[in-house]
Amino acid sequence: MKSLSSTGFAIFGAALIAISYGLARFAFGLFVPQIRDELGLAPDVIGVIGALPLISFLLATAVAPFITDHLGARYTAVLSGIFGVGGLVLIGQASDAMMLGSGVFACGICTGLMMPALTAGMQAIVRRSLHGRVSSVMNAGTSIGVIVAVPTVLFLVGAWRLAYLSFAICAAVGVIAAWIFLPSVSRIVPANAAPPAPLRELPWSRLVRLTLFAYVMGVVSSAYWIFAPDLVVTLGGLPSASTGWLWLAVGIAGLGGAVVADLADRNNPPITHALMLMMLAASLALLAASPAQTLLAAFSALVFGLAYMSLTGLYLMTGIRLLPGRLSVGPVLPFMAVSLGQATGSPLVGKLVNAFGYADAFSTFAALGILVAILSPFYPGHIEHGDEEEAEEDTGLQAAYDHQLQNEEGEPLADPEEDEAQKPAVGA
Repeated sequence: MKSLSSTGFAIFGAALIAISYGLARFAFGLFVPQIRDELGLAPDVIGVIGALPLISFLLATAVAPFITDHLGARYTAVLSGIFGVGGLVLIGQASDAMMLGSGVFACGICTGLMMPALTAGMQAIVRRSLHGRVSSVMNAGTSIGVIVAVPTVLFLVGAWRLAYLSFAICAAVGVIAAWIFLPSVSRIVPANAAPPAPLRELPWSRLVRLTLFAYVMGVVSSAYWIFAPDLVVTLGGLPSASTGWLWLAVGIAGLGGAVVADLADRNNPPITHALMLMMLAASLALLAASPAQTLLAAFSALVFGLAYMSLTGLYLMTGIRLLPGRLSVGPVLPFMAVSLGQATGSPLVGKLVNAFGYADAFSTFAALGILVAILSPFYPGHIEHGDEEEAEEDTGLQAAYDHQLQNEEGEPLADPEEDEAQKPAVGA
């Protein structure tokens, strides 16, 4: 294995996330209009196929901690990449719904394994005091991958099979790079870290509320991720190539999501959650109202990208805070809830589109988002770790990671390097 610095690991992790999340998972909606036309698929069939990678993501995420513990970061990431290559090739060669569904299902497994593998690598390579920054950079990989997918639509109009072949090549390069740069060990938990709290002592009320909010956000967002490009083509009459601008706007705005989520945690999470969920709902309503207006459609994509990435970042921080000591559960619980919501919402959107059309289907999901946003005062807010001054410093993504491992007194576990620095010098 070639050694990576913390910065190098963050950039490398972002590249792998860009492939596994941006290209293998979220780029699918971008090509739905072309795939639907060539394979003759109805909206309800597209909805079911769109749910498959979310279901496989859930299954892969559920077993990822065990796989990572046994195989280590390197081999788990390689396994993830192999599923990604296979899935992307299957999609590119798909001749019917069954083959297409198999491809997107394999891509979901790729997505579900990659982040746990990178998290394990981060635990082994990166100092804990830098986990927040590294995680923010890696999470930005989703938006970067979405942006990277855009040129394939703009310059390869109608050539979606060639586009997926190029994605498969990128994934293959990622497999080789993961073999070279990731450590073979699994995550390292220091011996002096306090054990996680027993199940009966977990904040179940807060966990249930977090899971429900994340689930409903997943339901609402599924309409945009799977069907937004097809809406502007079918309802708005725009050319397929124009859908690339939607995903470009989503990707660019999504890059700011980490900043908004961090600010939200430092101020008032329930209020920010309500605002972001309202924005998410507004993006659906705006797209349904003006699908033929390219600028308004692109603006709705900007709003959606910022709201979606901000909400997932906020859920990530809350999950880590609520489950200290559980390295393999806290960061992934909210993402599993979001994916379950998307898996539920995708076929439901397809059925509504078949029955009532795109405008009514998107408006219905927007109304659901607004209704749940009104309930945001019930979103689990801060968990205090000291007096008011200390509480201000204990916010943000890095603070959440700081409290992920604690000592017996419930204080953040210091890095070994920091402990050595605090020792008096010999002979002083």
